[in-house]
Amino acid sequence: MLTCPDYEVILQSAKRIKPFIHRTPVLTCQTINDMCSSEVFFKCENFQKAGSFKYRGATNAVLSLSETEARTGVITQSSGNHAAAIALAAKRKGIKAFIVMPSNAAKAKISAVRTYGGEIHFCEPTISSREELADRLVREKGFPLIPPYNDYRIIAGQATAALELLEQVNNLDIIIAPVGGGGLLSGTALTASGCSQKIQVFGAEPQGADDAQRSFIAGKLIPQTAPNTIADGLLTSLGSLTFPIIQKYVHDIELVSEDSIITAMRFVFERMKIVIEPSSAVAVAPLIEQRGKFEGKRIGVILSGGNIDLDRLPWM
Repeated sequence: MLTCPDYEVILQSAKRIKPFIHRTPVLTCQTINDMCSSEVFFKCENFQKAGSFKYRGATNAVLSLSETEARTGVITQSSGNHAAAIALAAKRKGIKAFIVMPSNAAKAKISAVRTYGGEIHFCEPTISSREELADRLVREKGFPLIPPYNDYRIIAGQATAALELLEQVNNLDIIIAPVGGGGLLSGTALTASGCSQKIQVFGAEPQGADDAQRSFIAGKLIPQTAPNTIADGLLTSLGSLTFPIIQKYVHDIELVSEDSIITAMRFVFERMKIVIEPSSAVAVAPLIEQRGKFEGKRIGVILSGGNIDLDRLPWM
């Protein structure tokens, strides 16, 4: 896909991946509604196959490959959720997946990739190391590279989470999604703008990895340098394809503290009885940290995933 996906392309992507993904539920929590004086609807992508929304984009990208491109395998680089998603999508298609992962990736995510049959190639925990090793594998193997977010096929696939949400819940005023590389947020914004001009889309980002907000304010890409956050799925910089979409269609990007991420994560565990990872909690945190800002609204929150190391819960 060489051009930015419009609403029709998102609908086609939803049809393409429908047989292979879960239509995830939308849950509510009266305690959170009362806390922020609004109606909140949680789109539970933590219940998606491979444990996160990433399986949508990975499946769309793998199924969009030509027979020539997909004859033997695919390559990607990811700290975890995209890696697992590509490994599973490739397995379902009957091809190999070669995954570049940082050496400090979460054990649960490494285990998931191996379970799905992905061949892991570890690298130093820097963006440049990941990209360099992935590029080398592409040259050596000759397989196509499927980036974790900076790819229109990925963006169109991620957009289907918001598409489902808007089919399941009427008259939303706001949708909040976490932002790292921007695949989910840009896809969410494209879907929302295609469905209704009145829906405002907000990104949520950790204060310790705030390149998206800085880029959004500056009107130009400002790369991530030294991210420091427990939300390990949000350590990457915005991409050249995701940023223009976010700049055009996203209303604002909210920064949240590490303490509020942990508080939101624990709150969802205790009150909603569901498992989410810190990156998911980032999208919940603005409701707790800035509750007055969203008063009286109908709000959709995309819980992006639930892949965590249970031996390393952040409040332990």
